[in-house]
Amino acid sequence: MLSSYSKSHEAFFGKWTNEIAGNVNKYYNNWSYFFSLKETNASLVAENVALRNQLASNFIVIDTSKKTGTVVLRKDSVEIIRKYYYYPAKVVGNTYTLQKNYVWVERGSNQGVKKDMAAISTDGSIVGVVVEVNENYSKIMSLLHRNSKVSAMLKRDKIAGSIEWDGADPYTLVLKNISKSADPKVGDTVLTSPYSSNFPSQLMIGKVTSIVKDPSSNFLTLNVKSATNFFNLEYVYLIENRRMEEQRQLENPEANNE
Repeated sequence: MLSSYSKSHEAFFGKWTNEIAGNVNKYYNNWSYFFSLKETNASLVAENVALRNQLASNFIVIDTSKKTGTVVLRKDSVEIIRKYYYYPAKVVGNTYTLQKNYVWVERGSNQGVKKDMAAISTDGSIVGVVVEVNENYSKIMSLLHRNSKVSAMLKRDKIAGSIEWDGADPYTLVLKNISKSADPKVGDTVLTSPYSSNFPSQLMIGKVTSIVKDPSSNFLTLNVKSATNFFNLEYVYLIENRRMEEQRQLENPEANNE
């Protein structure tokens, strides 16, 4: 009644009700956004994996030309073959405080997962390698595992070594067997090397934070800050190298003859 017959009261009560309605809508939108986050994340992961599967680096161009003397015979100079395929997987378990840490994902052999497939985070940094698979779940050996070894290189000069974890700091990895001739610098980027049969080349691993020199050795040890945040993994991408077995047959001929 007051607001109907008085302009001042109408202005006062109108401001008051608008403020209450605004606060109610604000809290409603916040809660709605919170409960829709999982659905949004799943949608973004699916979209990202579709885009990753279209990257040119997943394919290799086969040179089918043949040369005899000065005569060149061309069958098909643009033939391409897919080498890598990405699969999204939801993380259902993860440890990072032990000496041997693992990540468990809800995707298994029924969904195309195989042992030795690489795992990377949604931002493209490496997580680990699949070591066990059942029908609907898989177990990944994390980079934060004392037995984990991944072929890595310095981005600046492509000098290769082995990335490992010493079991001390979950934020810090160790790059070993880097030649002193490489002359690495603090801040250098470390990537996966072309020598890995699990990981595609040039995936992000981290950045050099310190350099350890051993006068009795021709090699350096580099401490590397991991680019992967192992504390909040929600989704990963599993990467299948469809030429892995061919590569390993030539790398380990003795094992294949046993």
